[in-house]
Amino acid sequence: MLHLPQKPLQVAAAVSQQNRVREDQAGPWHSEAVCRRDEAGLFFAPSKEPTAARLSREEAAKRVCARCPVMVECREHALVQPEPYGVWGGLTAAERRVVLARRRRRDAELRQAASSSASSDRIAAAG
Repeated sequence: MLHLPQKPLQVAAAVSQQNRVREDQAGPWHSEAVCRRDEAGLFFAPSKEPTAARLSREEAAKRVCARCPVMVECREHALVQPEPYGVWGGLTAAERRVVLARRRRRDAELRQAASSSASSDRIAAAG
């Protein structure tokens, strides 16, 4: 779990280090990300950020994401990892949790439907 320091320079250093790790682990999409040219503080919350400031910052980050050519790849990376902090692929951490919950629910429903279908096929074959 990543713990972001409280001071802006420490945040920038932590994000820079995190970006170097991602470059080693992520696919080539990362080098095309528009956010690499923006202030890291826009995408990650400072400690004890007021709600209004957080919402404003997140909306500004999402505007950057909206014009990014690798937004979908970034979002999928954040969902697969999963990234616990920041705005990735135009989604906040809370929004990513919702997407992941929906995916888990959908996958469970598909497994259940496949299981029911297989049971029906066995019953029909036996009948």
